[in-house]
Amino acid sequence: MTDWERASTARVIPPARPRKLAKVPFVELADGRLQGVVSSGSDIERVYVSSVAAGTYAFACSTNNNRPCGGARGAFCNHIRALIGEAVLQYGAERVARYLRIEATDEEPSAHSIADGMSAARPLQGDTTAAASVFSRFLRHLAYLELTAGTDPVPEMQWFPPTRAVV
Repeated sequence: MTDWERASTARVIPPARPRKLAKVPFVELADGRLQGVVSSGSDIERVYVSSVAAGTYAFACSTNNNRPCGGARGAFCNHIRALIGEAVLQYGAERVARYLRIEATDEEPSAHSIADGMSAARPLQGDTTAAASVFSRFLRHLAYLELTAGTDPVPEMQWFPPTRAVV
């Protein structure tokens, strides 16, 4: 464990397996939902903000400019299925299933069994009000990639404790 990880106030959890960021660049378990941003397969400038609520499995999928997803009509669209698959890669199947409160089966959980388990409950289509905050958080993460390497403090990261004293 590095000095930064030991000094961090937030626990750093390595991904369960490495994942490619081209299809699903942002995925998180937050606000009682599995939520994230999924790239469009047909338009490079379009992304979808998708989410599934824990417990009820209510789902939502819309474009970054709040247009509804054409595939999310009464069932999980391919964007939500891709989000579930990438969440399993990022966090591990057991953690995703536990967070979403999916009933345990005899088999080892997988992205496919998690999606099928939620679909069997016939979830309702939820509202897309959370899409704006999820997309905003994604854009904030992208902004960090544009920062030049340096030792100057980043104001948004001030809550991280220093790892060593500056003389």
